[in-house]
Parts: sequence; C-alpha cells; structure tokens
Amino acid sequence: MALNTLEFECKSTAATVAVAKPVHFGVVGSGDLEILMSPAKNDGAVKVKVVTPVTGFDDLWRRVVGAFVENAKLGNVSIEINDNNATPAVVTLRLRQTLAEAAA
Repeated sequence: MALNTLEFECKSTAATVAVAKPVHFGVVGSGDLEILMSPAKNDGAVKVKVVTPVTGFDDLWRRVVGAFVENAKLGNVSIEINDNNATPAVVTLRLRQTLAEAAA
C-alpha cells in the first residue's frame, strides 16, 4: 500500500498557545492515528506533516487541522500525524488529547 504524504502550514490569527515538550499520543491502527506534537520556531505558525494511506482528501486535512489550530490558538508547533483511515472527528479528538497531554 502506497502512503500519501501531505505537508502544509497553518497559522492562528491569535496564536497564544505553544507546547513546552514533545508529546506522542495515539496508536496507528485500524481506523485510528498517532500524533506527535513538538515545540518549534515556526514564526508563529504550525507546520503539519500527515502520512496517510488515503488520497484525495488533502483539502479536508487542511481544513480539519486548520480549524483545530485556530480554535486552540496554537503557534510555534510542529505536528506529525500518522493516519490509518481515521475520520475527521477522530483526528480532532486526537489533536485535542495531544494538546491536553502537552499541557499536563
């Protein structure tokens, strides 16, 4: 199975939240994903890398992650997502869980 790799950048209009340490959350498995979130000097932006077996949903990935970044007011972070057919709701849930773990 070939994997599709997407790389893009999101920027919150009011970025005030960053992570202080690298965090890993989730497990790549049937219908799930793992997220690695780490601090980065990105000029206030969030750099995102998604590895997924699914093609044709690039815009949906950008919208889901972009909405999370905006709602969380996240900045200066790198996010890696290793996907195995997760739905947008699961992606959002895992992003929130990862950010909560980073704050703990």
